[in-house]
Amino acid sequence: MKLIARLVLGIAAGIGIGLVANQFVATLMVTIKDIIGSFIFFMVPLIIVFFIAAGIASIGKGGGKLLGSTVLVSYVSTILAGLFAVTVAMFVIPSLGIADAGADAPSEMAGFLDLTVEPVFDVLTALILAFVLGIGIAATGSTKLHGIIDEGQNIVELVIRRAIIPLLPFYIAGVFAEMSYDGTVFATLGVFGIVFFLAIAMHLIWLVVQYTIAGAVNRNNPFSLLKSMLSAYVTALGTMSSAATIPVTVEAVKKNNIRDSITNFVVPLCANIHLSGSTITIVTAATAVMHLYPGLEFPGFVGMIPVILMLGIIMVSAPGVPGGAVMAATGILTSMLGFDEGAVALMIALYLAQDSFGTATNVTGDGAIAVLMNGLQKKDAI
Repeated sequence: MKLIARLVLGIAAGIGIGLVANQFVATLMVTIKDIIGSFIFFMVPLIIVFFIAAGIASIGKGGGKLLGSTVLVSYVSTILAGLFAVTVAMFVIPSLGIADAGADAPSEMAGFLDLTVEPVFDVLTALILAFVLGIGIAATGSTKLHGIIDEGQNIVELVIRRAIIPLLPFYIAGVFAEMSYDGTVFATLGVFGIVFFLAIAMHLIWLVVQYTIAGAVNRNNPFSLLKSMLSAYVTALGTMSSAATIPVTVEAVKKNNIRDSITNFVVPLCANIHLSGSTITIVTAATAVMHLYPGLEFPGFVGMIPVILMLGIIMVSAPGVPGGAVMAATGILTSMLGFDEGAVALMIALYLAQDSFGTATNVTGDGAIAVLMNGLQKKDAI
């Protein structure tokens, strides 16, 4: 929650500075934005490589029907959540008049420094490399390479926690200062509240859907199951990390009389691969940005399907880091939806404002998958 407070402070500070700034101050804020933004975009391919490669390699350690079933169910849940979100967002958001808000793109002011840090490789190269490494490690059982990938993931997570996340409020402040200086900011602010409440409403609806299905398979009352998961939901709101909430999630799932062998396997695995809440948030926020931001065009339901399919893969292991999901998704937003730096900044701001709720939905949904797998195991045993 501290991150949300810093984000709000950054937005407010940026707007205030932009309203009273002279040319020098405005250019200084743009310079800060450009430097931080260049670093963020430099890190995106590295995030993709190490997060996805480590996630695939770790999944490959396991074996048996339970592993395959859990991975499949988690991915299907994530994709269906994204399809649900885009279906709702594509009808609700345009009806709210966002596209008519009159927002203009910032005037692309030049900063004091022309500093561009080129990424080591592009997003597509990073994605292919991650798959090659992850699948190769899983197939060969290479402990040395697995260790390197794990260490690389730890370093990237450290950079996100200690550098990118602390710098984001300043980056957002620079973006909003530029928009405010140009007079384009107020048309944007109303979108935040709309997307915030729309996404949370869809989170709650999706949880009910998940637990209704899981309860039917396991022959439980879905609302009783959800009640048992309240401690995990509240904890995730504070930690903003699926991984950090694992101990609480395990205890909450066990209250629903799920076998220990199922709980202890499914919950840690789903904490890294089940992203229904994060996907709902990203898809909803991206849809809003595409309707608001000049130069972007919403590709329609069919056009969003490949994006959602990729989101389910590219965010593997990202929920362990607050804000990690949107950072990992940045590559998809730029390469498949044409987001530029200003659009990405709006996207990050929209996402982080409700990151804790998306994480709480991820975590609570993990419990539904554990219940579902428990029920499926019972049927197989009959």
